[in-house]
Amino acid sequence: MNIPAESPESPPATAASRIRIVLVGTQHPGNIGAAARALKTMGLSKLVLVAPEQYPADEAFRRAAGADDLLASASVVATLAEAVADCTFVLGCTARSRRVALEELHPRAAGERVAALARRAETALVFGRERTGLSNEELQLCHASVHIPANPEYSSLNLAAAVQVLAYELRVALLAAGEAPPPAVEESHEAPANHAQLEGFFAQLGETLDDIDFHKGRAPESAMRKLRRLFLRSNLNEQEVRLLRGILADAQRMARLAGENRS
Repeated sequence: MNIPAESPESPPATAASRIRIVLVGTQHPGNIGAAARALKTMGLSKLVLVAPEQYPADEAFRRAAGADDLLASASVVATLAEAVADCTFVLGCTARSRRVALEELHPRAAGERVAALARRAETALVFGRERTGLSNEELQLCHASVHIPANPEYSSLNLAAAVQVLAYELRVALLAAGEAPPPAVEESHEAPANHAQLEGFFAQLGETLDDIDFHKGRAPESAMRKLRRLFLRSNLNEQEVRLLRGILADAQRMARLAGENRS
């Protein structure tokens, strides 16, 4: 039996429309449909699918149970980087990772953080594969993680159930935000750097570290992971990214001149 969701005053459309739910490598199309249903009951409408194994599929539409419009408007892309390229905050839903150190948020805090940031910029909440979740490489693209504190004796959540839990927290936060005036904006406010801009910066940073022989024969992965975390915590804006890339460009130029002088 379908139980309609309660319909309190709708959350601010501008904030809700800036939140996208990203499903990465979904293996069962029914889970895509069930996730779409979970989103629609909580007033969210933006669904992005990254390399789903079976989609489009009739099973997805059957499980959507009235959320067919979300499936019809869903974007399908090849990589997570493409899915979140214009986002300024990316939150990965995952079990605790031993290798990728990210700030870990409780679902309630995660909902509040995303709802606040979505008032002025694009945000994303990312869910991984049913069996293996998000890879370490995909987690590197996230600013923070959210962990649902399920029963430790039976902690396996179905993908759609996890989407429902966090979609509910987002709705609670959006409704609460709609009852208060928007936060004051600094006079010198600059747009936050989006994911594509940050990735361009990180790529240039990696090249520069190679150019100046920063690693000195050591594997660069560890240093780059730490630097990524440092800069992601800084919430860089577009102007700051341009400034940093200008510094890197000068460092690369000096490294080239030094190499020419030695030769």
